[in-house]
Amino acid sequence: MTDSSADHAVTPTTGSDLRDLLQYVAARGAGYRERVGDGPAFPSAAAVDAVRAALGSLPDGPTPAADVVGRLADAVEPALVASTGPRYFGFVTGGALDAPTAADVLTTAWDQNAWNPLTSPVAAVVEDVAGAWLKDLLGLPEDASFGFVTGGQGGNTVCLAAARHGVLADAGWDVERQGLHGAPRVRVVAGTGRHATVDRALRLLGLGTDAVVPVQTGLQGSIDLADLARALADTSTDPTIVCLQAGEVNTGAFDDFPAAIAAAHHHGAWVHVDGAFGLWAAAAPATRHLVAGIEQADSWSTDGHKWLNVPYDAGYAFCAHPAAHVAATSYSAPYLTGTGAEAFRSPGAYVLESSRRARGFTTWAALRQLGRDGVADLVERCCALARRFADGLARLDGVTVVNDVVLNQVLVRFGDDERTGRVIEAVQSCGECWMGGTVWHGMRLMRISVSSWLTTEADVDRSVDAIAAALTER
Repeated sequence: MTDSSADHAVTPTTGSDLRDLLQYVAARGAGYRERVGDGPAFPSAAAVDAVRAALGSLPDGPTPAADVVGRLADAVEPALVASTGPRYFGFVTGGALDAPTAADVLTTAWDQNAWNPLTSPVAAVVEDVAGAWLKDLLGLPEDASFGFVTGGQGGNTVCLAAARHGVLADAGWDVERQGLHGAPRVRVVAGTGRHATVDRALRLLGLGTDAVVPVQTGLQGSIDLADLARALADTSTDPTIVCLQAGEVNTGAFDDFPAAIAAAHHHGAWVHVDGAFGLWAAAAPATRHLVAGIEQADSWSTDGHKWLNVPYDAGYAFCAHPAAHVAATSYSAPYLTGTGAEAFRSPGAYVLESSRRARGFTTWAALRQLGRDGVADLVERCCALARRFADGLARLDGVTVVNDVVLNQVLVRFGDDERTGRVIEAVQSCGECWMGGTVWHGMRLMRISVSSWLTTEADVDRSVDAIAAALTER
């Protein structure tokens, strides 16, 4: 009797065929990246609608790998968002540098599980090196712990988990063992302009959004120190976490870290800094003053796929109290340990995932490609381009730049909410560039984030022209 199942098995790709396939993928990816600046910044609705049909239905039997990859590329490429291009200004999205892009392909080919040194000793070593480089660039304490997370949400959640452990341990409560039932009430003092990922983290951690004691912010979004003092003085015996911002999500404004951190620590509070993109100001001489004193905080989070231009997904959580960090996020089991596993730092002990991608490879590649001076230049150049955006738009009739452009964020209003919405829609539809909308201080605004290493002055000028054209049509 023959085994008929063999007729339906997926057979391994031979060495030469796999090489041909990966070379095809490299050529296809490189071709896309070469063209991305020439096509529309956002796909048409028709292009997106066509993807589902192009993908086809689930086949009964195997399909050769080359056919699979070719079909996927043909189906998807016409509908991709040009977020790796030079005129995509939405959501503080970086453009993915060449070295980390290539390193990401290798990361997939190597397929390492970066849980601990037993699952991949080399992934642990590379992450250790890259983490030390990050702390150096960002001016954070040398002995701070760190975890490579998925992004801002993961970073804030990990850091607030460590903060929850820290403040409850100080109150004599072991939250990892005892849970939250019967625990002392934890209050979270945060500005009214905090990022929504902070609230989501509080929900996930069981603290709830009712734990938030809101603090008023100034005109540009930085925390009001007098109102912070008021919030800290109110029921100051409760375990307290204070959330500050390096780069307010709309304006890019920074809190007054020396004063705010000193006030918080005076009341025994843990200070977390959400620096999803703004923490990178520390890496550039021209912007470093914006984060003066930030090293005195207790935890920090930032992204790599934003201003460091690492491919998605890449984020980082740092903690000045490694014991609290590990207590909040680590676990083990007999099958996860073995000979030599304790000789290196375990990357998975500092994040929320067990099976996890080796994110250290792409981060190391980005830092190595740029170097210290290259990171500084990237930050300073994007800030200069943001100011060029603001200056160009401010010269147009009926256009108001409503924020102080201190970093890479520009907020623009076109008369009233209705007209602003129409202009945003027209610009997003034109294909020349893409920027999002937001609501700030009750106003509908265009939100421009300059974060890509590929953006030039010509790209900014071209985008300003596209906005000017949209104005004349509206």
